[in-house]
Amino acid sequence: MEELLRGLGIGELILKTEDKKKALDILADSIKDCKKCRLHTGRKQVVFGTGNPYARVMFVGEAPGMEEDIKGYPFVGKAGRLLTDILKELGRDRERDVYIANVIKCRPPNNRDPMPDEIKACVPYLDFQVKIISPKVILCVGRFSMYYILNRFDQPKISEVRGKMHISRYGIPAFATYHPAAALRNPSLTDLIREDIKRVFELAETS
Repeated sequence: MEELLRGLGIGELILKTEDKKKALDILADSIKDCKKCRLHTGRKQVVFGTGNPYARVMFVGEAPGMEEDIKGYPFVGKAGRLLTDILKELGRDRERDVYIANVIKCRPPNNRDPMPDEIKACVPYLDFQVKIISPKVILCVGRFSMYYILNRFDQPKISEVRGKMHISRYGIPAFATYHPAAALRNPSLTDLIREDIKRVFELAETS
């Protein structure tokens, strides 16, 4: 991961930067023209991440959708607004209390699932975001985030994994929850997402 960023000419600079926001800004600027996979041909912009770089909690989703691609921020479409509403219900502010990013930084065509080679090309950027932020707890939002962050090559259902603490590939405690897009189709999942988010913050505050 660090070798990749050194190849971009910024690895050493980021590693020496103690200001997390500045480090993230350097990384974001360095990948805005990324062409490591086919997704760059159809994107409007790279969707890097948003929120508080010093947050104790980090949410990691799957990939940008249409509105995210237009606005340049993760979780700003209908699913994102539901996520924001859930946070508000729990007395949380997404810009203050959490940092949010995606596994994939560019929108897949027609919001299709990300392909394995696309994930492989993009995850070094996520890895470095996690390294910079150093959250106390990570919430995997959606199955592709869960597969990668929890090293679940067996690709289980979220229903088999959620509700329990796991140790992520980064050595950081992590939980998994349904993507809010699934809750838009099946509103009964909203309560489960709320439970998972509440649990994540409770653990982060005692860590």
